[in-house]
Amino acid sequence: MQPSITTLDNGLRIITAMRPDIHTVSLGIWVKTGAACETKAENGISHFLEHTVFKGTPTRTSLQVDEEIENAGGQTNAYTSREFTAFYAKMLKDDAELALDVLSDIFQNATFPEAELKKEKEVVVQEIKQTIDTPDDIIFDYLQEQAFGNQALGRTILGPAENVRAFSADDLRRYRTNHYAAENTVLCAVGNINHTDFVNMVKQRFSTFRPHINFTRDAQTYTGGFFAEPRPIEQAHVLLGFEGLKYTDPYYYPCTVMSTILGGGSTSRLFQEIREKRGLVYTTYSFSNSHSERGLFGIYAGTTRQELQTLMPVVCDEIKKICDQAVSDAELQRAKTQLKASMLMSLESSSSSSEILARQMLIFDRIIPVAEMVERIESVSKQDILTIAERIFSSTPSYTLVGDIDGHPDYAQIQTALKR
Repeated sequence: MQPSITTLDNGLRIITAMRPDIHTVSLGIWVKTGAACETKAENGISHFLEHTVFKGTPTRTSLQVDEEIENAGGQTNAYTSREFTAFYAKMLKDDAELALDVLSDIFQNATFPEAELKKEKEVVVQEIKQTIDTPDDIIFDYLQEQAFGNQALGRTILGPAENVRAFSADDLRRYRTNHYAAENTVLCAVGNINHTDFVNMVKQRFSTFRPHINFTRDAQTYTGGFFAEPRPIEQAHVLLGFEGLKYTDPYYYPCTVMSTILGGGSTSRLFQEIREKRGLVYTTYSFSNSHSERGLFGIYAGTTRQELQTLMPVVCDEIKKICDQAVSDAELQRAKTQLKASMLMSLESSSSSSEILARQMLIFDRIIPVAEMVERIESVSKQDILTIAERIFSSTPSYTLVGDIDGHPDYAQIQTALKR
């Protein structure tokens, strides 16, 4: 699967990867903008725009947008993250142009009818309430807010309900004009589709697409902090975070390997120590989230109030061990194998492949060959693990709790427990 790339005169990049062995095409539009690119007053507008573009264009009603895709047996969806927005579909190969036509229409020509906006505002407010009511969802927003305090990167993707209810059609049009442009947009198709044919389809629909964005992203600075929210529920949800890595950091791959060793599966150190040996949790894992300028490394656990005082010192001890003691050959090799297998399995899916290729182009301005990714994973050494662990876990912690947390270790206790 060798990707082909074409750049239009306006700067729009088009990627395809031919898969002649399948009967479908996964295609979409990816834009490098999201919640981290909003002002405080705009917070939530990227996500609201993603919802409302489906509500009609000059030539299609909201129902027609859905019917045209589903009548052809296809699937369409969209998402918003802190730095990306995507609109995508999966179709039978003969209906790829239909999907592109619908996606390009809603992407560029959505009219935001007032009646539809009024209804969708309440839909999104319900989504906000659902997230707030789900402790193992909302705690991640709390962690992000502590890690990147008073910054766009620290705000929620959904935004506050009062913002959503206040957005107007003019606000959406203005945001679309400023944030959706050829220079930060990629179209990608993976499946049974010819590159030249897809480029011609895109040219017909995007040749006059505005070339340049008109916004500036806020600088991203890691701060760290503490937040606890007692709730009358059965579990205590805990997140312990640290400053992570941006996408382009040279230690990106060592960090992913280290995270896999620490909390990447049932053989990871955290899982074995705090679940299998001690029975303190049902769920625990570590993660590494990267952004354009900064990143966030975190450890999640769900436990009971009675176990919190035991759990957190054990987590801190595992952090200190991975900073101070070289990992074993077996651990290192297992983590590398897990990462390579996960990556290669993802690339077997046309939907996942299209996502990976588009994001690589938006982040790195190139497609990273699979062989290069495999080599970078394989080249991670024991010393790299020690180096990146020391770097990450020497940063100021971000510590958040939600639920039945009475008597939890406080922020000062966590800081003390992490000292080596």
